[in-house]
Amino acid sequence: MTTVSNFQIVADRAALVERAATLTVEAIAAAIAQRGQCTLALSGGSTPRPVYERLAAADLDWQKILIFWGDERYVPQDHPDSNARMAREAWLDRVPMPPDHIYPVPTDSGDAAIDAARYEATVRSALGCPEGVPTLDVVLLGMGDDGHTASLFPGTAVLTERQRLVQAGSKDGEPRITFTFPLINGARWIYFWVAGASKQAALGQIFAPGAAAGDRLTQYPASGVQPTTAEGQLLWLLDRAAAQGLPEYLREG
Repeated sequence: MTTVSNFQIVADRAALVERAATLTVEAIAAAIAQRGQCTLALSGGSTPRPVYERLAAADLDWQKILIFWGDERYVPQDHPDSNARMAREAWLDRVPMPPDHIYPVPTDSGDAAIDAARYEATVRSALGCPEGVPTLDVVLLGMGDDGHTASLFPGTAVLTERQRLVQAGSKDGEPRITFTFPLINGARWIYFWVAGASKQAALGQIFAPGAAAGDRLTQYPASGVQPTTAEGQLLWLLDRAAAQGLPEYLREG
C-alpha cells in the first residue's frame, strides 16, 4: 500500500488555504536558515492562488528564494491560462524578489519537447547539478479529480520517464511541460494541497490496499509521488470533504 509521511486534515477550503500558507512560509524560512536559500517549485490550479496571495504578505527574505514551476500549460507566459502569470499576479510581482530568481517554464520555441529540455537545463544550472537528480527544497502539488498531479496525467507516457527531469506531456492532445517523478521525489519537502468532495474517489483509489503499484500509478499518477531521499518528507494537506475519500484508518490516524 502507498505510504506517506503525514496527513493533515482541516475543516474546509478556507482553513486549507491558511494552513498551506503557514506551512509554506515555515518551509521557506527553514530552508533559508539551514542552507542560505530556498528553492521552491510552484503548482498551478485553483487552490494555490489564494495561498499565493497570502504569501505576498509574508515576512520572508525574498532575496534568498528561487522560484520554479512544477508544470506549465504550453501557452505564452502572459496567457490567462499560464501558471506563471497566475503566480506573478497573486504573489511574485507584489514582493521584492529579484527577477533573476524567478524561472518560468519556456513556451516560446513552438516545440514543447525542446522547451522541456531547455527548462531541465535551466533547473540544473540554477541548482548547480549538472548530473544526477538535484534536490529542491520544496515542491508544491495539487491533485485533479482524475488523480493527476503536476502535468502527469493518467495513461500518458511521461509517467514512466526516469531519466529526464522535465518532459513534454499532454492533456487531451494539448501539450504540457512537467517535472517528472525523479525531480519531484528528490525534494526535501513535498506538499499536496487537496480540497473538495470531487477528490474523494481518486484518494480512495490511491490509498486503497491491494492494488498493484503499476496499475495504481497508471490510473492515478499522484500515487507515484514518494520521497526518494533520506531527508524527504511528504505531507498531504486535505480539507474534510476530500479526506472522506481516505480509508477510515488513515482518517483516524
